[in-house]
Amino acid sequence: MIVVVEKNIQSEKLEIIINELNSNGFDVHQSTGEQFITLGALGVQPGFDIRKIKVLDGVIDVFRITEPYKLASRRFKSEKTVIKVKEVEIGGEEIIVIAGPCSVESEEQIHRLAKIVQKSGAKILRGGAFKPRTSPYSFQGLGEDGLKFLRSAADENNLLMITEIIDTAQFDLIEKYTDIFQIGSRNMYNYPLLKVLSKTQKPVLLKRGMSATIEEWLMSAEYLLAGGNPNVILCERGIRTFDNNLRFTFDISAINTVQEKSHLPVCSDPSHATGYRDKVSAMARAAVAANTDLLMIEVHDNPASALSDGPQAITPEQFDNLMTQLKQIAQVISRRIG
Repeated sequence: MIVVVEKNIQSEKLEIIINELNSNGFDVHQSTGEQFITLGALGVQPGFDIRKIKVLDGVIDVFRITEPYKLASRRFKSEKTVIKVKEVEIGGEEIIVIAGPCSVESEEQIHRLAKIVQKSGAKILRGGAFKPRTSPYSFQGLGEDGLKFLRSAADENNLLMITEIIDTAQFDLIEKYTDIFQIGSRNMYNYPLLKVLSKTQKPVLLKRGMSATIEEWLMSAEYLLAGGNPNVILCERGIRTFDNNLRFTFDISAINTVQEKSHLPVCSDPSHATGYRDKVSAMARAAVAANTDLLMIEVHDNPASALSDGPQAITPEQFDNLMTQLKQIAQVISRRIG
């Protein structure tokens, strides 16, 4: 349930409310908004009389949340979550662009591409050091060397860094290097991994599972929030449908739907969704028009020789042209890029 409390309540009175909730078997998560303090009381207590809390001094209202995702819900936090990482604000007025190759292939390659995407206006450098591949014979990534190369390339070009974690055993290693963790679509249901990442305060970008409903996606985000990490980003990356013309079906309507249901920032990944570079720019433009908070684009200067997902990577020239177009679209919806 949700307990709405006066914004300027004395700390002693707030503590009484929290202690009362705890004594009745609820775990309490606090969110401070512009007008109120919101307490999310988590726990299954059949028959609990909410009047016990409603009569306490400083309480404005108490109501039950019907959605299974409590902390991710707009009812828990009406204001949009803005995540600040160094000088970059995610979820604010600026639409943040994440760009780079699917995989880190060499030190020279990632430094070269970092310079290219930064010049065009990207704020976050992407690249996989550990790659979960469908085939065991495909390129699996450079491991820690890839993380080192990615970190140095990001720092040299004043970029943030994001990379994918695919196993709980990798947490300590990746945390040393990354600014943002990425959970791929295959791991959206990996609850042990979600629980580990709930203990860090570094942002986690959670990709929608390829066959996941929006509610299932938000429930995975709830694992991260309930464990104590408020810095969660949701990423729409296409879903598997009956059609096979493209790699996946890019669910653009999910962007607005999730923003109505949740306060968390939403990212869009048209590269994985379409699987073909000639479709990426059009879907990126559509995602910005749909008011996405972040955009993730795969960029490679020699896609034909890329070690992974070359067909969906756009060239630096295409990326630069796309960024010019996206900046114009962002202005129309009163947002900005770069």
